Amino acid sequence: MADQALRKAPLAGRHGGSSGARVTPADPATRLALRAGPDAIGTLSLAFGLELPQRPKTSASVSGRHALWLGPDEWLLIDENGADLMGIASGVSALHSATDVSHRNTAILVSGPDAAAAIAAACPLDLGKSVFPVGAAARTVLGKIEIVLLRTGEEDYRVECWRSFSSYAFGMLVEGAEDAGL
Repeated sequence: MADQALRKAPLAGRHGGSSGARVTPADPATRLALRAGPDAIGTLSLAFGLELPQRPKTSASVSGRHALWLGPDEWLLIDENGADLMGIASGVSALHSATDVSHRNTAILVSGPDAAAAIAAACPLDLGKSVFPVGAAARTVLGKIEIVLLRTGEEDYRVECWRSFSSYAFGMLVEGAEDAGL
C-alpha cells in the first residue's frame, strides 16, 4: 500500500463568535460535486439514499448525508459520516459526472440567535426565515469568496468554502458574530 498524504484540518482548534453567534469548524466530511441530466436523477437518488432536489435553493438530508441543489443539473453532496461518495457514484450506470472535492472544501458552522446576522455581515443573500427557511441551500459569496450556504436549523448554518479560503471565511464570520453581539 502506498503512503497517502494526510491533511490537517485547516481550522483545527479555532473557535470564536459571541454569545449570540458561535463560529466553529465543522468535523471532516466527504464531498462530491455531481452533475447529471434529468434522466439520471432517479437512479442517482436511489444510489445515494436521498432524493436529489430539483428546485432552486433546496436540499435533502438523511442521516448526515446532504444533497444541495446548485443548478439545474448540479449538486453538492456532503456526507458527515465519511461515506465513500465517489465509490457510490462509480457504481451508477446512469450518465453523470462526479468529482470528489473532499480535500478542496471545508465547512464552518455558525449557530445561535444571531447566526443569520453574523453571516449577513459579509453575505448579500436574504437569510430571512420566509426566504431562506431550514433546508435552504445556495451558492453565494461571503466577502470576496464563493461559498455554499446550507440552513440546517432555525439558528444553524453550514458554510462550505474552499480550504484555501477557510481562514478568511472564518475571520469574516467571527467578526460578523462579534458585531451582531453588540
